[in-house]
Parts: sequence; C-alpha cells; structure tokens
Amino acid sequence: MKRRLLLLVCALLVFAGADAQKKITVAVAANMQYAIEALKLAYNRQHPLQIDVVLGASGKLTQQIIAGAPFDIFISADTAFPAKVQAAGMAVAGPRNYAQGILVLWTARADIRPEIQVLTNSVVSHIAIANPGTAPYGAAAVSVMKKYQVYDKVAAKLVTGESITQASQYIASGNAEIGFTAKSIVIAEAMRGKGHWVEIKQQDYAPIKQAAVLLKDNAAAKGFYEFLFSAQAKKVFEQFGYIVK
Repeated sequence: MKRRLLLLVCALLVFAGADAQKKITVAVAANMQYAIEALKLAYNRQHPLQIDVVLGASGKLTQQIIAGAPFDIFISADTAFPAKVQAAGMAVAGPRNYAQGILVLWTARADIRPEIQVLTNSVVSHIAIANPGTAPYGAAAVSVMKKYQVYDKVAAKLVTGESITQASQYIASGNAEIGFTAKSIVIAEAMRGKGHWVEIKQQDYAPIKQAAVLLKDNAAAKGFYEFLFSAQAKKVFEQFGYIVK
C-alpha cells in the first residue's frame, strides 16, 4: 500500500513538473507590446506554450527581477539593464542583442507638424516622453532635445510616462500635443493612421540596442529565448520597424 502511494505521489510530481513546462512568464519592455504578441503567435505555430507577458519600463522590470520576481526571460529595451540583472546573479548568461529600436516624434493633432522646432511653439503645451531614468526611449528623447538645445526651453512642458506605453497613450489621446515614442508602436495595427510621425535621425541619439537575458534554466524558457534570435523572429522585428542584423 505504501509503495503504491509513493508511486502515485511520484507520478503526480512528474506530471506537475511537465505541466509547469507548458508555461513561462516573460518580462518585456513596453516598446515591444505589439511585437511580442506577433512573436508569441509565430512561436506557438510550432511550439504550443503558454507565454505570459508582463510589460513595463526596462528599469522597473530590472528592479522586480533583482527583487526576486518569478520571470523566465527578460526582454529589455537596452543592453545596460540586462547586464545589471546578470551582475546581480539573476541571469543564466550575458545579454544578447536581438534588435535596435528607432525613436520617433509623434502627434495625433492634424494641425501640428512633428518636428523638433515645434516643441518650443506655443501651440504645444505638453510633450510626452517615457521616464528617462527607467525607459531607454525616454533617455534617448532627452538626449535629442539637448542636442538641438531645446531641452531647457521645453522642460516645463514635459509629461513623463512610467513607460513608453503610457507616454504613447498621452500622445494618442491628445492629452499631450506631441511626444517621443518607439517606431514599433506607431506602425502597429492598433495605432496605424493615428496622427503622423517622423523618425528621429539615428545619429542624433545613442543606438537603442535592445537585448534579452535568460533568467531560468529550463527547456521551455530556453526554447522561446533562442527563438528571439532566429531568422523567423528577425522578420517579425523588421515588420515592427526594428533594425536587425
């Protein structure tokens, strides 16, 4: 009787372990909010796996990971935050770059041209950016404004979103007349046709080299992590306006 009970317990543990492998949780930088859904769909065509996504600013997600949040993979908007996670002993290996992001200036207002010079115009009262301390796209926006010597003139107009998603919501809703966001957001189907935007010249800000790190050493996480660097995934990144090599 005891032997049967022991065998039953072992079988249940094996089943539970196998079931756990059917689900992973991925911490994803907010600029990837639309691209990650396309990546999940592409991966699941051949590999059935429940992929739960937690979106946020890269810096905020880094804090959560170091504090022990149970994520399997971290997909950041830069390389520095994943490196910080690795330095804290929370990553299986070092960061790997999967794409390079592009910064854009976007407005939902038909009467405003999306150009740096308009930021100082009286028609603009609010300029949306992501938090430069935790969101790489926000830091890039600040560097662009400083390069064109308008930052001090418009600092009082800045409306800071916790992430690039929130900053984009300010722009799309018209609560901010204009703002900086990721190209991957403005060309997504959900945002396509809303207002108009221009790419910021790539030489005007440091390259936004986005990287990912594997946090848990299990087969399910490894499978999706490696997929991020595949030819199939590169096509998805290109579709959402990222630069890939």
